[in-house]
Amino acid sequence: MGSSRALLLVAVAAAVAGLAAANFRDDCDIPWEPQNARFTGDGNGLSMSLVSNYSGCMLRTKKQFIYGTVSTLIQLVPGDSAGTVTTYYASSVGENHDEIDFEFLGNETGQPYTFHTNIYADGVGNKEMQFKPWFDPTTGYHNYTISWSPCMIVWYVDSVPIRVFRNYQSKGVAFPTSRPMFAYSSIWAAEDWATQGGRVKTDWSKAPFVANYDNIHLDICECGAGGYGGGCATSCPAAAAQYNGACQLSPAELGQMQWVQGNYRIYDYCVDYKRWVNGQKPVECDLQQY
Repeated sequence: MGSSRALLLVAVAAAVAGLAAANFRDDCDIPWEPQNARFTGDGNGLSMSLVSNYSGCMLRTKKQFIYGTVSTLIQLVPGDSAGTVTTYYASSVGENHDEIDFEFLGNETGQPYTFHTNIYADGVGNKEMQFKPWFDPTTGYHNYTISWSPCMIVWYVDSVPIRVFRNYQSKGVAFPTSRPMFAYSSIWAAEDWATQGGRVKTDWSKAPFVANYDNIHLDICECGAGGYGGGCATSCPAAAAQYNGACQLSPAELGQMQWVQGNYRIYDYCVDYKRWVNGQKPVECDLQQY
């Protein structure tokens, strides 16, 4: 490990404090294009390559969960990454799926990435929020965390919350509560839409495009085989959040999120009236999200 990388990992260690260490090699599978994955000797590091328009890579945890916190360090594809999508997300399987997304949309050399977040509940998404990073995510590792509890979902970057989606099922807003999810990482091609609306295509002469991951952490309410029928843990911290006062951001975290959203948010579905169903603003957009 180089000295600069070691210093960076120390600098972001606080972002994963308290989470259970896992191992990419031992705790995950590669269900798509495993030949494009490379593990470090100890299995704590992983690189995934996009080789062609049809050959990327996907990693999936062996464990399913309902509620929990999943976290990893990622160094995104450097240089000309136009048309590439690197991801870190959680998703159920089957119809009417639930999903919590971090997607990192590449760009031309010198142009910033787009951090794309979304949530699907009962198979319905269209709740995108996008950000420009306030740092270069290609020159070193940065921590990306998804925290999912019965009362809210929070997306963190280097311990800074950038977005909250609260559980407003009581007001008719769908929220994932019952479908077990896996955590995933992947890299794939999407030049038809990923970079500047598809105007900038992938330069395949630059392939392979490589994203690097390090130190996955899972603090999850684990589900047994199949995940359903009461087979998921209920005494874990995430499931108990609604009872221990962990159902909203701290004042300091709220200030951080407001700073990010005020300075680096570039898209919010709540103000994109052209996409509202039947011209109606989504209910949750007028409710507190912290």
